[in-house]
Amino acid sequence: MTEIIGFALAIVIGISLGLIGGGGSILTLPILVYLLGINPVLSTAYSLFVVGSTSLIGSFTYMKKGLVNYKTAIIFAIPSFIAVFLTRKYLMPAIPEELFQLGSFVVTKDLAIMVLFALVMLMASYSMITDNKPESAEDGVLKFNYPLIAAEGLVVGTLTGVVGAGGGFLIIPALVLLVRLPMKMAVGTSLLIIAAKSLIGFMGDVGNQVIDWQFLLTFTGLSIVGIFIGTYLTKYIPGAKLKKFFGWFVLAMAVYILLKEIVL
Repeated sequence: MTEIIGFALAIVIGISLGLIGGGGSILTLPILVYLLGINPVLSTAYSLFVVGSTSLIGSFTYMKKGLVNYKTAIIFAIPSFIAVFLTRKYLMPAIPEELFQLGSFVVTKDLAIMVLFALVMLMASYSMITDNKPESAEDGVLKFNYPLIAAEGLVVGTLTGVVGAGGGFLIIPALVLLVRLPMKMAVGTSLLIIAAKSLIGFMGDVGNQVIDWQFLLTFTGLSIVGIFIGTYLTKYIPGAKLKKFFGWFVLAMAVYILLKEIVL
């Protein structure tokens, strides 16, 4: 029964990406770990492929509308690509299974990943719930702060590599603040960046993990169906209200993961 629910929620992952341009990875890892029983390290690899593939399909819609800024994507993406690939290829395999021990409490690699992911979820929920919107370049003049954009790409790439999160909640504010992209263009550009760096990160896992391709392609296919549904629903559902509701849901999930992994 939980397996059926897990596959059904794959569609919800795509709907989230289609409606608000993010949140897919926030749902993917808990579904894979808690509902489908896949260990966290392999789940982060699967999350990269699912979110990357789904975001790539979603970005095509924005490309057709001219809502992708390729120059910004390249500036942000290059350091991000390097960081995520090196993290998945070399850093993750080098982390020991048991990190340290506090009395009788053993902090394992899997536990650390889930706790870090929960902290990422807390940041994501804050970004979604708050109404603070940075001012975009309505006059059409874009400002490129190259060092800051590259540094942000490096940080997001490393974070993506460790927890398998696409980082849309970090990328979109960065694009609006540092480049002053209009919000819709920031979402489209973010989807393209998420797609590229997630799939590149997954390539770093191919030699390190045993991939169940039948499962992964089925799950990803359902997520892609979801992004088409989500894109269609944008005509009828206000994105701002949905984003805030999703933020509260993510907050609840983060608290649940912290309680389950640390307290229970």
